[in-house]
Amino acid sequence: MEQANFKVYGYRWIVLLVYFLLNALMQVQWITFAPITSEAVTFYHVSALQIDLLSLIFMIVYLFVSFPASYVIDTWGIRIGIGIGAVLMGVFGFMKGFYGGSYNMIVIAQIGIAIGQPFVLNAVTKVGVRWFPLHERATQAGISVLAQFVGIIVAMALTPVLFKIYGMEKMLMFYGIATLAGAIIFLIFIKENPPTPPCPDGHDERMPIFAGLKHIFKQKDMIYLIIFFFVALGIFNAVTTWIEQIISPRGFSITEAGIAGALMMIGGIVGASTLPVLSDKMRKRRVFIIVASIGAIPGLVGMTFAGNYGLLLASCIVFGFFLMAGGPICYQYCAEISYPAPEATSQGLLMLAGQVSGIIFIFGMDILTAAGASKTPAMLIFIALMMINVFLILKIKESKLVRTDDI
Repeated sequence: MEQANFKVYGYRWIVLLVYFLLNALMQVQWITFAPITSEAVTFYHVSALQIDLLSLIFMIVYLFVSFPASYVIDTWGIRIGIGIGAVLMGVFGFMKGFYGGSYNMIVIAQIGIAIGQPFVLNAVTKVGVRWFPLHERATQAGISVLAQFVGIIVAMALTPVLFKIYGMEKMLMFYGIATLAGAIIFLIFIKENPPTPPCPDGHDERMPIFAGLKHIFKQKDMIYLIIFFFVALGIFNAVTTWIEQIISPRGFSITEAGIAGALMMIGGIVGASTLPVLSDKMRKRRVFIIVASIGAIPGLVGMTFAGNYGLLLASCIVFGFFLMAGGPICYQYCAEISYPAPEATSQGLLMLAGQVSGIIFIFGMDILTAAGASKTPAMLIFIALMMINVFLILKIKESKLVRTDDI
């Protein structure tokens, strides 16, 4: 398809498909034990905290590996950068299945997979700039992020079923084989670049990494966006972690909490499938980020106070729809406003901010309220932070790149 003085290639959708697969499998490996925590405690003869640690490892490792991963992706490209993540996923995912009966080996495997995670997650905008024209990049980012929600839902729905039918070790081996196969498929089909760049001449040039970092921190809108992501992603991580304890004091059961969490993810899938597409079609980023930040607040309020189950479910859908839909638009916006800084570096900063706040908010929520007590005080703080976030994000300016005609 010819566009202006450049060409885009149909193979970009194959690249996106194998990247989608890798993203989804990463989330499956991350959240594997969440739906069967009690069963895992019994099987491995460890505490619930030790099972929770298997998921928390991913956040902790991300803090240390995020910048090196972004450096590798921006320096050597997506084939090598994401390829490292794919190899780590495949090897340690299979190891996790092979040694499924040993808790200590599971921990080692989780650390290995967690090291690979930033090499996969930090490449969303880099895949876009390598293969997609600018007016498709928010859509591409939305589809890439959508894969993460799909992976979480698959793990939540499939893990209990596989565990009941096959037991812990065979269930983990099933996931290990699937992850190894997904990594191999990615390595076979991924290509670094199309024959010609999907943008006008010169638009594919980027600054060196450290010069790019200096450039990023000179952009006032980028600072606003990092703070925004720190709050928004941290709240999302905390709410999804503590969903059962947030709503159980109002008389809702564990099963109802699970359905609420699933609907939050489904709302996110719908949001990530629609708002980024509209952002591309209308060639606007700022207004959609503002709408997402404002729209998430009623959902958060409903999750905090709703005593009616129907209202609670509606609130979860609204919260998931807006908050998760804003993520991929923010990724693409940060790539545009920080241009010509490398994309994996700018996106990695957003992700890093969200992982730091996730750890702080999760533990802060636990410290603020005693075990079994209401999480309402913490939720009220989150609502206040989201309102402040709206005023902060109103300060950003529209991306100059997205408004140009030569895209």
